[in-house]
Amino acid sequence: MIDLRLLREDPDLFRASQRLRGESPSKVDDLLRADEERRAATQRFEAVRAEQKSLGGEVSRAKGDERAALLARTKELSATVKELQAATVRADQALREAHLAVPNLVQDGVPPGGEDDFVVLREVGDLPQIENPKDHLEIGEALRAIDTERGAKVSGSRFYFLTGVGALLQLGMLQLAIAQAVEHGFIPSITPALVKPEAMEGTGFLGAHASEIYRLEADDLYLVGTSEVALAAYHSNEILDLENGPERFAGWSSCFRREAGSHGRDVRGILRVHQFDKVEMFSFCKPEEAADEHLRLLAMEEEMLAKVEIPYRVIDVAAGDLGSSATRKFDCEAWVPSQGRYREVTSTSNCTTFQARRLNIRYRDEDGKPQTAATLNGTLATTRWLIPILENHQQPDGSVRVPKALQPYLGGRDVLEPPSNRPAATLNRTEDRR
Repeated sequence: MIDLRLLREDPDLFRASQRLRGESPSKVDDLLRADEERRAATQRFEAVRAEQKSLGGEVSRAKGDERAALLARTKELSATVKELQAATVRADQALREAHLAVPNLVQDGVPPGGEDDFVVLREVGDLPQIENPKDHLEIGEALRAIDTERGAKVSGSRFYFLTGVGALLQLGMLQLAIAQAVEHGFIPSITPALVKPEAMEGTGFLGAHASEIYRLEADDLYLVGTSEVALAAYHSNEILDLENGPERFAGWSSCFRREAGSHGRDVRGILRVHQFDKVEMFSFCKPEEAADEHLRLLAMEEEMLAKVEIPYRVIDVAAGDLGSSATRKFDCEAWVPSQGRYREVTSTSNCTTFQARRLNIRYRDEDGKPQTAATLNGTLATTRWLIPILENHQQPDGSVRVPKALQPYLGGRDVLEPPSNRPAATLNRTEDRR
């Protein structure tokens, strides 16, 4: 949630932010009105309740007709108090709904516009010169590393198996990410994949993109699309000790996304799938440290991309593509030779106090007074990385060069070669086991 005190002081700041996002400023006006109505309802309720309490003391001292009149008035006030209390509850609920509808304040310097209006900050690495590059699925199938056909047979479209060197590549990549995070002082974490509604709402995932989320209605639990959700809620309703700097986590989890509305887009291979694994960084810090922490997370992502030896670019995401929780977001996009374009592989967002305000995560300032913390997140490695790794390191003979940092996780092999000893099993083959 945004800071209501700041909103009251400078509503035009938030109206301008909405325009940058390409959204209507009316949500800001709705929130201002709900805030005023809640405060007015609370004042009316407290005034009548104070009179009721005062009369209670007078009744005990009064006699005769005066006492009877006071008792009658007390009865009237009791009914009024109940009505005003109910009105206050309704006003509180209306305020919360209006509050949840307003996204985070966009940071100064963020590019205006939508998905295609990002600004390229830098390009890193040389693009490989590959004649007629194969795509990751063709390479993965030849290596018997990726099996989307059986994934669909078992679970439906956009599911897959990673087998053999495919499984080893992913496990090695994620372990490399965890090792790097630990080296930089992050706490390694294996997080729940199912969370309560308040965790999902608190991180801002039940807004415009709620249709992307899997929900288990019988249990009222949600499957996470990122361990950011569980890590953010880890310290909900707590006061942190941040005197020695930010508290940083690296969460490993399976992630689930419905990919609703993306039919026909990037359906080949493992670019847009319903389940994948990811290592996500998450930081809790003081608000004044958030901008520097954001650059730190970006540097961590670039360090990891350098280790897997793939060319990439860093973009400053435009306001209309930030998501409700972020005040600024940087993406790293890896070069995908078969598509002749860069594709997103990491994203790091500065959420300032937006999520922590929803989740009631605080720290104590120098005077010992509780203040709202800031939160940030960033991708360190995910299944999607297999795409640029396989494609950028493909060789003319169908083999794939293994980046040096990943070789220990594949038995020291520096090249992956398609198996040629025996034919692969086919889906329509049956064996008589009698």
